[in-house]
Amino acid sequence: MTTSEENYIKVIYHLSLVSPKGVNTNAIAGMLETKASSVTDMLKKLSEKELVAYQKYQGVTLTEKGFLSAKMIVRKHRLWEVFLVEKLQFSWDEVHEIAEELEHIKSESLIDKLDEFLGFPDFDPHGDPIPNRRGEIKKISKLLLSEAELNKEYQCIGVKDSSSDFLKYLDKQKIALGSLLIVKEKESFDDTLTVEINSKEITLSNKIANNLYVH
Repeated sequence: MTTSEENYIKVIYHLSLVSPKGVNTNAIAGMLETKASSVTDMLKKLSEKELVAYQKYQGVTLTEKGFLSAKMIVRKHRLWEVFLVEKLQFSWDEVHEIAEELEHIKSESLIDKLDEFLGFPDFDPHGDPIPNRRGEIKKISKLLLSEAELNKEYQCIGVKDSSSDFLKYLDKQKIALGSLLIVKEKESFDDTLTVEINSKEITLSNKIANNLYVH
């Protein structure tokens, strides 16, 4: 696959997690910031390679071959993110764009060696699961912080929004993967939370709480 084809496959994969019955071409165009007509042309190419099943006006789904190909791209991306954070000391808000470039490296043996070198991690620095070389993904039960019960201890295990601005905000609040949180109070007016973390209380908006995964 070309770099462009890989980008399409990965976007369809992520969108299919919330729209398993078929991904809308306009949604793909929005994610890739391109025209719907360009998406249609690419879907025809991917269909010829048996990576997607596409019917006009009915959306697109990944074939078994396409689904595995997408997971291998995601695997490379997330392993590189682990490497950049753990071995090169990049911060977690810096690694996404770099990994976007590294994920297109073709060598499977390099990625297998990288996986082994990192100790076969199950999750990336943002808490997202890393598919193994067979495409298998370790699952863990999780909920959003906004859904947490009062006065019960939770551990931060991931983020829904991995944008640089959000991750920098979490750094300011000293919230990271593994942080222990207790929701002490929830405002009925706007669902603002008072949360105890590191023995001190902070206030988190509903928007923040809706982008933090806990367990």
